Parts: sequence; C-alpha cells; structure tokens
Amino acid sequence: MNTARNGRAHRLVGASPAIEDIRRLIGKAARTNLPVLLLGETGTGKEVVARAIHEAGPDGPFVPIDCGSLVGTLMESELFGHARGAFSGATENKKGLVELADGGIAFFDEIGDLPLDLQVKLLRLLQEREFRAVGSLNWRKIDVRIIAATHRNLKAEVAAGRFRQDLYYRLNVFTIHLPPLRERKEDLPLLIEYFLEDSFHPGPEIAATLMSYDWPGNVRELQHCLERLAALRSEGALRISDLPSALQNHHAAADLRALSEVVEEREEDLPYAVVSPRSPVISIPESERQTISAALAAANGGRAQAAKMLGIGRTTLYRKMKAYGMG
Repeated sequence: MNTARNGRAHRLVGASPAIEDIRRLIGKAARTNLPVLLLGETGTGKEVVARAIHEAGPDGPFVPIDCGSLVGTLMESELFGHARGAFSGATENKKGLVELADGGIAFFDEIGDLPLDLQVKLLRLLQEREFRAVGSLNWRKIDVRIIAATHRNLKAEVAAGRFRQDLYYRLNVFTIHLPPLRERKEDLPLLIEYFLEDSFHPGPEIAATLMSYDWPGNVRELQHCLERLAALRSEGALRISDLPSALQNHHAAADLRALSEVVEEREEDLPYAVVSPRSPVISIPESERQTISAALAAANGGRAQAAKMLGIGRTTLYRKMKAYGMG
C-alpha cells in the first residue's frame, strides 16, 4: 500500500465526514491530469491537499509558487525564466519555477493574488501547454499539471475585474472545498494528538479552551498554538496565561458567559446580582469581576456558597478572585 495515500502520511489529519470526502476527492484527482482548484480559508491545509494529490499520483516534481510574493519587475522571470541578455544582469539562461515543475505539478498558492498580465500567460500555459521565457523568441512545450489554491471568492474577483473569467473557467474544472476547522471540531482531538506527538497532554481547563475556540486561523493557528505550549511546557505546569492572547480572551469570555447564565437562572438565590451588559464599554475581566462580586454579596461573603451558586469549583473562584485582587 502506498503510504502517501494514508491521511497521516501527508498530514491530512481527521476522521470527520468532511475530511473523508476530501480524501476520496484526492484519490480521484490523482487519477486525472486535470487542473485542480482548492478553495478554503487561510490555514485550512490547501498545500497539504495539493501535496497529497502529488504523492498519490505519478512521480514528478512538486513546485510551490507563492503568487503573493511575485512582485516587482522580475515576476515573469521568476515564473517562466529568462534568456541570457534579456535584461540588465541576465548573464545566463535561467529556468523559471514553471519549467522546474516539468513532468510534475506546479502549485499556484493564492492564485487570486496573481497579477492580470501574468494571468494571461498562465492561461496560455493551461490551453497550449507552452510558455516563453523572458527575452526568448521561442515557445517551449511543457508537461506540467496546475493545482491552484485561494482563500478568495474568485467569482467575486472576476466580477470586480481582478481575475480573468476565462482563466477561472479553465481552473474551475476539479474543485475541492476545504472546510474551516470550526466546522469540523470533531477532528480537534486527532489534530492535537498529531501535533503534540505525545510530548504532553494539556490539562482539562486548557483542553476545554482548545475545544471550544473557533480557530479563525484554522489548522495553522492550532499548530502554532500547540508548538507554543510545547515550548512552555518545559518551564512547568501550563496555565491559561500560557495560551496566545486570542485564546485567553476566548477563555475569559466563555467564563463570563457561563457565570452570566448561572446568575440569570438563579435570580432568586442571587437577588442582588446584576449581570453586566455585554458591551464593548465594559471589559470582559471587569464584567466577570462584577458578577463574582454580586455572588459573594448574595452569599454574605461565603466563598464556598458563592462558588456553588455560580456553578464553579472553589479553586476556580479563588483563582479568579486573586486575579482580580478581590482578597
């Protein structure tokens, strides 16, 4: 069995229906030579899928091309190469990225960032299977498969005049949509296990925060977060404060929502409690501090009773009181 077809081998980790469907499409794409268009938010793993198609198909090079980095006067040369004397400093013939992919796959990452003048040249490459180096008079035939990826809505880009309609139709032959991580949270435990490689297991509070967060940066954000935790793990037990600031804020907001819901449900037990409005005028820590203060007032200062009223453990209550300087 070709190990490249295994999800873990090419880092396509997960067991959700969405991931299983993508694995099926990878197998189908590997058996054709059609262009493939990968659509999905930043960090969803578009290059992972492109490499999986390459690994599951015939042998040949895989050349990633970051369209967002193709800037300045030498963009065309970077893509298609140049002939000696084509411009000042061109002292010898140079192969471009497209030619380096001959016999394999050229992966155009963030194709939506490709300038219009280069879109024309890519269209010819797709249609005629040929290109011309900068400064050369000769067209060269090439056997290269194009896989393109973008986080942009290419239909909207076409309507805005920023992307050629004919190129869009040529690319949009075999399309794979990659779902954001928030839509396949059942894959989070497998992803966490994969990235941590059994180096440690996050405690229950951190694990709950990881599971409830929406991960706007998707798998890439998750990977960076876990790498950070693994690096800090050597310094002792991990705390919520070791998480990136976005997850700390998420944790605080989740705590506030939980406390607010408890107060709303127990109005009779907490007659003096006032749940702070969820407004940008009042910070999350201040809102949470006011909620805890109301519970303590209703319990006549009894911390154990206040914790019970709020539905949280006494240790959690003590930690929060200490954090807010509540004695």
